[in-house]
Amino acid sequence: MPDRRPRPADEPPGDETGGTAGVGAGRAPGGLPLGDGLRLALTTLTVLPVRTGIVDRRSAAVAMSAAPLIGALLGGVLAAVFVVLGQNLVAATVTVAAGALLTRGLHLDGLADTVDALGSYRAGPAALEIMKKPDIGPFGVAAIALTLLIQAATLTEAGPWAIVAAWAAGRLAVTVACRRGVPAARPGGLGALVAATVPVPLVLAAAALVAAGAVWAVPGRPWQGPAAVAGALLVLVLLLRHAVRRFGGITGDVLGAAVELTTTVTLIGLTLG
Repeated sequence: MPDRRPRPADEPPGDETGGTAGVGAGRAPGGLPLGDGLRLALTTLTVLPVRTGIVDRRSAAVAMSAAPLIGALLGGVLAAVFVVLGQNLVAATVTVAAGALLTRGLHLDGLADTVDALGSYRAGPAALEIMKKPDIGPFGVAAIALTLLIQAATLTEAGPWAIVAAWAAGRLAVTVACRRGVPAARPGGLGALVAATVPVPLVLAAAALVAAGAVWAVPGRPWQGPAAVAGALLVLVLLLRHAVRRFGGITGDVLGAAVELTTTVTLIGLTLG
């Protein structure tokens, strides 16, 4: 999820971490910026042309906490597309393509940049510099191709509710990655704005809700959905630990990679057996 967040013209000046100097219209000082946070979540995680409000770490905390809800909404739209097109291979391919279009392909771009940086075997600033390059290397191309292929293949074995569950789990990855204790790799950019904004209890509650919703993802196997979500989150935690070790923390690209990896692993878990 590269740092392409638009800065609204009426946004007060702030520091490099996204903090602003003023309080948004209608927000009491110290109040919870639900409206600003939900708008930020929609503009960051979807292609919807929603006008952003005040963008600071408080609204970022709301946005990152609401990410699974946005994922469930995206999953609902994609599930409808899949059903209307007949739930076959063509429908699966179009559904995956629609998923990329509805997010402007930002998560796939973040996946490619992250894999290129990891594949370079460099660490710290040298790895971050590779992430910032506009081109995509062979590791990144392979990562995008394999991810899209696996997602399309698994959708041919999945039902509509499995799509909702997988896309909600994919955006849950953002909430987990932005939990307290996970640092940002850079002093500026999207990663610095959202890193360590979500309290751990809220992360656990969001994970429990997504896992509970996945109970209906596999008909006749109520345990498989929660197990798939749990397995995907385990893989995510390993990715985040590796990112902190190699890059020093998370970036917008790492968040994009986390979304695609968690969505894909969840789909695999939902369609096994």
